Amino acid sequence: MCRNIKTLANFAPPATDDEIQASALQFVRKLSGFSVPSQANAAAFDHAVQAIAAEARVAREPSAAAHVELAVALQAVHRHHS
Repeated sequence: MCRNIKTLANFAPPATDDEIQASALQFVRKLSGFSVPSQANAAAFDHAVQAIAAEARVAREPSAAAHVELAVALQAVHRHHS
């Protein structure tokens, strides 16, 4: 369990794309237990990071464009695991 997560009180300004990407990478690293995936798992690891980042963008900006981005990322993850 990550013990340094704090409740956020100020959401202005919203997270940048770079911050979202970095936090998605950190999240996937924490869940997988690997800071760098093996070659065999690299594609799945990268897809997971992209799907998490897309979902975070939807949470930040619930726009139609963000929903399309999420759908594309999730389809890519699904194709990879099918």
